[in-house]
Amino acid sequence: MNSPFEFGSVITGAVFLDREEERTRLTLNLSSGINTILISPRRWGKTSLVAQVALENKDPKTVFCFLDLFTIRTEEEFYKKFATQLIKSTSNRWEEWIDTAKKFFGNLAPKFSFGEDPLHDFSITLDYAAIRQSAEEILDLPEKIATEKGIRLVVCLDEFQNIGFFDEPLAFQKQLRSFWQHHKQSCYIIYGSKKHMMAGLFQHQGMPFYRFGDLMWLKKIEQVYWESYIVQGFADTGKSITSTLASRIASLMENHPYYVQFLSYQCWTLTEQECNQEILEKAIQDLINQQSMFYQHETDGLTNLQINFLKAVTSGEKQLTASETVRKYNLGTPGNIKRMLTALENKEIIEINGKTVEIGDPIFKIWIKKYLLK
Repeated sequence: MNSPFEFGSVITGAVFLDREEERTRLTLNLSSGINTILISPRRWGKTSLVAQVALENKDPKTVFCFLDLFTIRTEEEFYKKFATQLIKSTSNRWEEWIDTAKKFFGNLAPKFSFGEDPLHDFSITLDYAAIRQSAEEILDLPEKIATEKGIRLVVCLDEFQNIGFFDEPLAFQKQLRSFWQHHKQSCYIIYGSKKHMMAGLFQHQGMPFYRFGDLMWLKKIEQVYWESYIVQGFADTGKSITSTLASRIASLMENHPYYVQFLSYQCWTLTEQECNQEILEKAIQDLINQQSMFYQHETDGLTNLQINFLKAVTSGEKQLTASETVRKYNLGTPGNIKRMLTALENKEIIEINGKTVEIGDPIFKIWIKKYLLK
């Protein structure tokens, strides 16, 4: 029997939950040619949201091109994969791929490599020296292809913050912006998993991509939606769970999309007919046991002050710089707290939303309560 709950992969179709407001806003942006930047903590469903909007697209003249920058660390890699994905997304036959490349890469002399399935598997090799001289040909490729084919091309760039690993990231951003801001037939959806890095790229006035498009902060899915979703998921597979218990699952996981699905799946696998409180408690303990070695390794790499800080956050302290909190948890000086905030956010252990500081992983939070807050 297939599980009704999914996590760790892109989720679309019948198992995609809610996000109606975000889907509507993103769809309107695309139809109006407005660039969109999606920012949220990791595993909140940015990639799934974009994939779902593409799936729901009914306009045959709108074409989506997806590029994941997760493994890209240099400009050369970016240009090669950018060009390859653009041609793949806008052409249906390998002959058309070659014709398109030759037509738009007049100065770059591209070379093609085909895999076992030439209809779907190919890549483009470009001479890097030529790229440095004619990078504009590749950066203008979306607009040229879209204009030539009479389509609206939506370029979706995931893990965009990885451009920070390039040798000259600021110069590269300036170059992208100088071309992409003039595109009319193509638009861009830019998103990534490191919230603080993405915010730095698009919210600071001195950065090239400041005000590049509509900035969307993705929120957690409200608990009421999770409740009905979990109940229906159990029912669809011949099992049952009460609304109260389903709501408890969402609450324990703080409505975090990835972890709600994770705990729901664990409960579902342990349930033969009807889920109950005992099963929920066992599911939580199983998840803690599964992740315990990772959490131990995570805390082993932290200073005593950082661990004390996590204890304070886990205990629900709101005034983390207040004298009483500093003394109670032995947090050192206000300067220490500022440095700890930065370090723990960079490690993606905490999430800072305005004045609120949270542990990003709700299972880790339960682990801290169980093993560190004794």
